[in-house]
Amino acid sequence: MSDPASLKYADTHEWVRIEESGELTIGITDHAQDLLGDLVFADLPEVGQRFSAQEECMLLESVKAASDIYMPVSGEITAINSALEDEPEIINEDAFGDGWLFKIQPDNRNDINAMLSAEAYEASLDD
Repeated sequence: MSDPASLKYADTHEWVRIEESGELTIGITDHAQDLLGDLVFADLPEVGQRFSAQEECMLLESVKAASDIYMPVSGEITAINSALEDEPEIINEDAFGDGWLFKIQPDNRNDINAMLSAEAYEASLDD
């Protein structure tokens, strides 16, 4: 499991972990998966697709609702968590670990500096 305090966050409830390779791993927060409820379907993006920051890039469906997932920074999808195609509930069980969604090669890694810290994200939930 990742240390949620060391990650960066989008106000749309995505988290970002910087990998040693320079890739970014993207997932949704525990708060987001809790709001969605039991996940039943993950419509993942395709490797090689490019998205701009804040662009819809995938969909998660739960027994309660469907929710768009947004690209936190501009870049290209380099990997997807294909285990989620058969077991989307992994996100409910381990949102910050095995429930990661996809990896990207960012256009500009410095873009994550504008994202929220764990403290700022937590504070935003109280608004």
